[in-house]
Amino acid sequence: MNSITWQRPPPAPYTIVACIPIRNEAERIISCLQSFASQDYDAPFDLLLLLNNCTDRTGELVRAFAGPPAMRLHVHERLFPAHQANAGYARHTAMQAARQLAGPYGVLLCTDADATVPPDWIRRNILAITQGADAVAGRIEMDNEDFRKLPDRLHEDEASAQLLTCLLDAIDCIIDPDPLDPWPRHAEHSGASIAVTCAAHDAAGGIPAIPCAEDRAFFAALRRIDARIRHAPDVLVTVSGRLEGRAEGGMADTLRRRLVRRDEWLDDCIEPAADRLRRATIRSRLRSIRDEALRNGTPWQDTDELAGALGLPFAVVAQFTQAGAFGAAWQALETRSPALRRGLVRATRVPTEIASARRILAQRRKIGIAIAAAALHSTSCSVNRRGTPAPIGALGH
Repeated sequence: MNSITWQRPPPAPYTIVACIPIRNEAERIISCLQSFASQDYDAPFDLLLLLNNCTDRTGELVRAFAGPPAMRLHVHERLFPAHQANAGYARHTAMQAARQLAGPYGVLLCTDADATVPPDWIRRNILAITQGADAVAGRIEMDNEDFRKLPDRLHEDEASAQLLTCLLDAIDCIIDPDPLDPWPRHAEHSGASIAVTCAAHDAAGGIPAIPCAEDRAFFAALRRIDARIRHAPDVLVTVSGRLEGRAEGGMADTLRRRLVRRDEWLDDCIEPAADRLRRATIRSRLRSIRDEALRNGTPWQDTDELAGALGLPFAVVAQFTQAGAFGAAWQALETRSPALRRGLVRATRVPTEIASARRILAQRRKIGIAIAAAALHSTSCSVNRRGTPAPIGALGH
């Protein structure tokens, strides 16, 4: 199904502009810049640094940095008033500035100043775009040295949350598969690894200018316009595990809080397995009905049946089915339907929910995906205990 009305760009080559919002990162910014200077991408690219409200030596360091000729460095400095001096507004401003550089057929990339990107980061993001994605969500992992400083309790809690997240995503893959985002994939939406075409960025309204969680809000906006999002497991960045971060409500705040006491509830993107199954089943049915109507050029069929499943009046469901994009219709129904309410998971219930998710997967005779999900978790956990970086997707970076 494809009901978008915005224009996708022609095939590559693209104008590539990466951007980084930066605030007082004198300690880490050179490592970040060196990782960009080591990219194996075979074409020039622009790197835009948005220094906002810096009071340390960050500006001096970046202006003195000498990268390769293929990496064209742009340094923008801003002094935001107090109500705008936050991570979300900085990322919004950085992406807007990058957008101006990129032109109509560009691709925008974004990461964080405490991150390092591997040599293939740009290349793998662009590969996913050329294969049909409008946006690419990358994975993040924690710096090895910072990882070792955290207590085992945090590692164990995060590993369990990661496994449950992976199993829930496997349920989605089976019940409501996305051919443009096949398994294996992940479920992270972090500002530390975003790639998006200019066309999709503009159609979604850009990065929201909100204090925090702007990355998740942006991907939700992309969903509303039916953008093709690839959750690429091979696109990876390493971020710090510091306890004094730059983003209120970000990973540093989460780590610091969990060092004192385990959270009672998991992140709100993690839900009970039965809720995920119910919501995926209804979404798949809604998608099927809509696809058939688009193919035949006829009104939606079985809307009364759908209204019953959603617990909504027929007229309300009929109104939402007229939305131009499936994503917009789905998100609107999510806000109204009691059947689509997303429950929360208590930390003490994680083992129970993991077992429930595994049963659901096994009952659908798709054990291969369930095993893949478990294997992904098991491999990362065993490697982590040997000292390599840890995936941190459930920490809300």
